[in-house]
Amino acid sequence: MDYLDLPQRTSGERTYGLTSIIDLGTSIGELTHILEDYSSFIDIAKIGIGSAYVTPILQKKIDLYKQFGIKPYCGGTLFEKCYYQNKLPQYLRSLTDLGIEWVEVSNGTIDIPLHERLKLISEIKQDFHVIAEVGSKDSGDNLTVFEWVNEMKQLLDAGSEYVITEGRDSGTSGIYEDNGQIKSNLIHQLVEEVDYMKIIFEAPTPKQQMYFINLLGANVNVGNVKISEVLVLETQRCGLRSETFFVEEQGCKLPL
Repeated sequence: MDYLDLPQRTSGERTYGLTSIIDLGTSIGELTHILEDYSSFIDIAKIGIGSAYVTPILQKKIDLYKQFGIKPYCGGTLFEKCYYQNKLPQYLRSLTDLGIEWVEVSNGTIDIPLHERLKLISEIKQDFHVIAEVGSKDSGDNLTVFEWVNEMKQLLDAGSEYVITEGRDSGTSGIYEDNGQIKSNLIHQLVEEVDYMKIIFEAPTPKQQMYFINLLGANVNVGNVKISEVLVLETQRCGLRSETFFVEEQGCKLPL
């Protein structure tokens, strides 16, 4: 069908308007069926938490994502585990062997000082594309707005191609209160200070996704999307859900 006037979506190998899904154990058979139908809606696939380390036939899963033009990478928890155990060289070599070209640098579980993360990014970017995450998985560990903005800017300047706002797969930390409420004042400040096309907002629930679509438009970057809900998200982006009925390509940038 092609007769409605809808927000113009980016397509092909997108640089913004990204949908990043979280894979927490999708079987190869199920994944194959999903990608056959919906791969055009997915840009990035995070093998969530540290599950890549124990995923059976991981190579087959990585190859399948790449076959459909989707960029796979491992969750930041695995990066942090390797950093904590001084195993980052082995970790990076294993990514190369798997054909993974993207690395997440995060500090959601352990405190890796900003200067250390910047140093790591400057080194890792020589061989990989880097995504850096800002924020903690501990809902009681709150950065100030200045710290959020400062970290994002420095991480991008160091060579990160995107910065991710921590939200967990539950949407209860980082840019969210522990009850899932969005920290709207923080979000508005971030998009005023940082190029939001370089921010991937973790938004695991439809309610959270709709907030960002209404605020920033159909082509906002959204992460931690459940793989079973990519069609719902694309429907929301196109203004085909009541809550996003009046969405525009660029969004309204007004308080919601």
